[in-house]
Amino acid sequence: MFDKVKAILAKQLRKDPAIITPESRIKRDLGADSIDILQLLMRIEDQYGIVIPDQELATFETVGDVVAFLEKQEAANI
Repeated sequence: MFDKVKAILAKQLRKDPAIITPESRIKRDLGADSIDILQLLMRIEDQYGIVIPDQELATFETVGDVVAFLEKQEAANI
């Protein structure tokens, strides 16, 4: 799951995937602004067929936060 999110982030933010870790902070470390985050979340929602609630969105600070949310969603759908 991390590799998929990393690939999406690298493409969206035009970053080298090698610098993206689960601990990377999306805004501070990767330089994402609010438009980048919105586009990223729309891409994730489309790719995974889910809707990310606003209250969850507010908790995403790191790449690992996004991955944990997606893994939790995937586990719930099994």
